[in-house]
Amino acid sequence: MRWQIIVAGKPALAYAKAGVDEYLLRLRRYLDAEIVTVKAGNSQEVSQRLLEKSQGAYRIVLDERGDRPTTRQLSDRFAALEMRGDVKTVAFVIGASDGHTQELRDSADWLLSLSSMTMQHELALVVLLEQIYRVATLRKGEPYHRD
Repeated sequence: MRWQIIVAGKPALAYAKAGVDEYLLRLRRYLDAEIVTVKAGNSQEVSQRLLEKSQGAYRIVLDERGDRPTTRQLSDRFAALEMRGDVKTVAFVIGASDGHTQELRDSADWLLSLSSMTMQHELALVVLLEQIYRVATLRKGEPYHRD
């Protein structure tokens, strides 16, 4: 299964670049993950680009109004996706500062929230990558995650 993280614009902040590089390096030991960027713009333009790039994938849209699973629940959800024969690619969709359009939210297979607080999209990218890494190590029985 392929894992894509589709985000509006490349990280510009030094901490975000470093975090993305670090977690992608770690993740590559466990799964096929890649960052896909779309050109930044207003909410309508970005949401349309995100829809196009995630076409055909199991679409997980990050939104503060979405579900807030625990790490273990996230792990269970990912395991269930891997067991499905029809899911070849999972696409996490992170919008720009203006947020997503309702059309994009409605197209989601799952609305996922990393926090009930609004989060800067570069920080959300790093947090998401860390959680994906945490789930990958948890599923391998490695000691990174602690309950």
